[in-house]
Amino acid sequence: MRTRFNPGRLLRPALALSLLLAAAIDAPARDTARGAYLVGIMGCGDCHTAGTMQGKPDMARPLGGSDVGWQVPGMGVFVGSNLTPDRETGLGAWSDAEIVTALRTGVRPDGRQLAPVMPYMGYKNMTDADADAIVAYLRSLKPVSTKVPGPFGPTEKPTLPYFTLVMPGK
Repeated sequence: MRTRFNPGRLLRPALALSLLLAAAIDAPARDTARGAYLVGIMGCGDCHTAGTMQGKPDMARPLGGSDVGWQVPGMGVFVGSNLTPDRETGLGAWSDAEIVTALRTGVRPDGRQLAPVMPYMGYKNMTDADADAIVAYLRSLKPVSTKVPGPFGPTEKPTLPYFTLVMPGK
């Protein structure tokens, strides 16, 4: 018994495989785009990009660290850190899991608790997919070598301008 040659039978698995490979190759690009979107709507650049607090964000160094701090009464002055993948002054030496932990819990790899001006409490229920997308985006940034000053304890003199959070009286 002779069977007819059916090229479609051979092409279907090859087509399915190439579509899967294309999706896998494109996944990081989609994650990075999603991460850029999330970082944008979460306002990360507001506190982590120099010049933003003065209305002139330095877009040559996005997320490279702030030049203005936040004074929290009784806690000190805190400055938005460098979120770029620079190994010395940014997140380049942090693992992906350490970045996600800091986002969700406010705890850095060295154990220091981030100041409450970092809204980690609002990010604690972030999905794994969104957290991974943010990490992918941060890893895709051009490394910026900027060591931000601080944090400054409540009795230390800050070396940069800062905003003071004022608690309403009772």
